[in-house]
Amino acid sequence: MENESALANIPIVDIDEEGVFKYVLLKVWSKESKGASAVLVRGFKWGVFHRHIFQDMEAKLRALGLEALCLGGGRISKDSTLKKINVYGFSTNYGKADHELTTRLLKEVFTDYEITWSNEGY
Repeated sequence: MENESALANIPIVDIDEEGVFKYVLLKVWSKESKGASAVLVRGFKWGVFHRHIFQDMEAKLRALGLEALCLGGGRISKDSTLKKINVYGFSTNYGKADHELTTRLLKEVFTDYEITWSNEGY
């Protein structure tokens, strides 16, 4: 049960405040819980490669007793002044994330932003 509460306390979205950066979409679960899982969005400028972001998250999640699978990646362009986010592109390591799902998750957090997605670009 400890792992379930750890899962419930993890923010669904954690991305940088501004700019263009790589992101990964992750599925997270506890081996001990029956069916409890979450899908997370993580995107940071420090991630030179998508795998850097995934490996960082995977290590943090393992420390909480959770497992993670990368569902793909892409890029996010975030303009806090204009309140616009665009999701696009793909990861050469993990393939293209489901940008439509990513957009839905972002809209739950950034309710006052215009959020769009496209399968175009890198």
